[in-house]
Amino acid sequence: MNKEQIAELLHTYHGHFIDRLREMNDANFCYAPEDKWSAGQQLDHIIRSVSPVNMAMRLPKFVLKWKFGTAYRPSKTYEQLIEKYNSKLLEGGRASGRFIPAVIEAANKELLLTKLSTLVNKLSRITQKHSEEALDQYVLPHPLLGKLTLREMLYFTAYHVEHHRQLVEKGLEQK
Repeated sequence: MNKEQIAELLHTYHGHFIDRLREMNDANFCYAPEDKWSAGQQLDHIIRSVSPVNMAMRLPKFVLKWKFGTAYRPSKTYEQLIEKYNSKLLEGGRASGRFIPAVIEAANKELLLTKLSTLVNKLSRITQKHSEEALDQYVLPHPLLGKLTLREMLYFTAYHVEHHRQLVEKGLEQK
C-alpha cells in the first residue's frame, strides 16, 4: 500500500468510527458492557493512540533515527501486521498505561469527535509528506507489537480504529 492509499484508509476507517459515534444517542455513547469500555471510552482510547503517532510523524528524521533507530527488515504488509496484532490480542495483549481511557461524559462527545477528526486530517497530510522509503526506514515503538516501521504504524493506526468500531458494535448488541 502506498502513502496515498494509507492516508485514504486512515480517513475511511476513522470516518466510519466518527460517523457511528456521532449518530449515537447519549445513553448508547455512555453504555459500557460489564468489564468493557463505553463508546466514549473507545473514542478516548483512539485519541490517546493517534496523538503520539501524529506527533512522531512530525519529528525530523534525524530525531527518529537517534531516538528509535532504523528498520533492520522490510515492512510487513497490511495483512501481516493485522495478523500479528490479532495474534497478540489472542495471547492476552491489552491496552496499558497512558492508553487506558478515562470515563467520558456524553457532553464531551462532539469535542472529542472533532479532536479525533483534526488529528486524523493532520496525520494523513504528514503521511503524504514522507517518502515511501522513509516509511520503510524509520521505526517507532508500539507497546504491544514492538518496533514498527512508520508504514506499519500507519497500518496499525488505520486498523486499530476499525477494530474498536467493531467492539462498539458488539457492546451495543449486548445491551
